[in-house]
Amino acid sequence: MVMLSTEKLGISYGELDIVEGLNLEIPEGKVTTIIGPNGCGKSTILKTMSRILEAKTGAVYLDGKSIHKTSTKEIAKKMAILPQTPEAPSGLTVYELVSYGRFPHQRGFGRLTDEDRRIVRWAIEVTGMTVFHDRPIEALSGGQRQRVWIAMALAQETDLLLLDEPTTYLDLAHQLEVLKLLERLNKEEKRTIVMVIHDLNHAARFAHHMVALNNGTIVKEGKPHEVMTSEVLEEVFNIDADVVPDPRTGKPVCITYDLINNDEHSQPTKELVEAFA
Repeated sequence: MVMLSTEKLGISYGELDIVEGLNLEIPEGKVTTIIGPNGCGKSTILKTMSRILEAKTGAVYLDGKSIHKTSTKEIAKKMAILPQTPEAPSGLTVYELVSYGRFPHQRGFGRLTDEDRRIVRWAIEVTGMTVFHDRPIEALSGGQRQRVWIAMALAQETDLLLLDEPTTYLDLAHQLEVLKLLERLNKEEKRTIVMVIHDLNHAARFAHHMVALNNGTIVKEGKPHEVMTSEVLEEVFNIDADVVPDPRTGKPVCITYDLINNDEHSQPTKELVEAFA
């Protein structure tokens, strides 16, 4: 079953068309990862599907209903999004920021209930931020801040989670912690998760469904072994990649790659070589 979809979606920045005629379906209860080169429209599509950006043409459907005909609060009860570079107001503590995730569920004067507080504590705990719960956001490292934002998205307690580069600023161990947490939320709580990820091996390892984009269009989508291939990576990234099964997971993994030089301008100039010598 499809939970989130687009129909003939067109997105523009001013006069510049970024995406045209995009038909994309996000399968319910699965982890979907979106890959593609910088500037291909990945984040733009994610923001438009969550109604942060307005579509030029076409439509986005959530549970079969147009998001443009659904109230913001109702959307926030079903879908949470973690943008790439979120910013928090100065002076907020970890607990205060995470508690903002409960806003769509609050009534009246917006006071936290005992259930709200329980969910906020859970979100802080599962992201490993309990010892920092009273710490101001600006006093945290980049990786710690990222985990707080993920905790806020979790506290929103939606069936659908959209994350734009959720492992930004994190070292390898913390990247795996975050991705395994999202994997567990999918398995145990059946949450639908959509992630834009630059690391191809992470994208393939944690996905049930992958979407490869280039120039605002879908080059290939399907199961990881259908998308993570040398042919697709060549078309999407212009690289010559060696892809083999991961001996631990069985998922495809890119073990090495090189640029494909299409013309003489892809070679560094003599002046550039000398400048870095």
